[in-house]
Amino acid sequence: MKGFQITFFTQQDRRHGHLPMFEWLMQEAKALGIRGSTVVTAAEGYGHSGRRHSAHFFELADQPVEVTMAMTEDQAMALFERLEHEKANVFYVKAPVEFGTVGADGGAV
Repeated sequence: MKGFQITFFTQQDRRHGHLPMFEWLMQEAKALGIRGSTVVTAAEGYGHSGRRHSAHFFELADQPVEVTMAMTEDQAMALFERLEHEKANVFYVKAPVEFGTVGADGGAV
């Protein structure tokens, strides 16, 4: 299939409503029929403001988090419409990709 890989960049302590932003993004993706998402935490990074974000031994709230999804063009349009409607403020990278599953069991994990 042709579509997009979209990666959102946030931090552990960023929230949208009552949920951490990364959890809210995953719930919205699932509700839109996007077949999967992956959350990856990073040791450190910095954002558009130049402020450094890192995971400290005692405090993980500022730890950088990436949420990556692969989806069709229609799903991407629906997801961005939802983000706009909810006024969700989150940085993303969107790249065209080809995606699918291989193997006899369809790659179920």
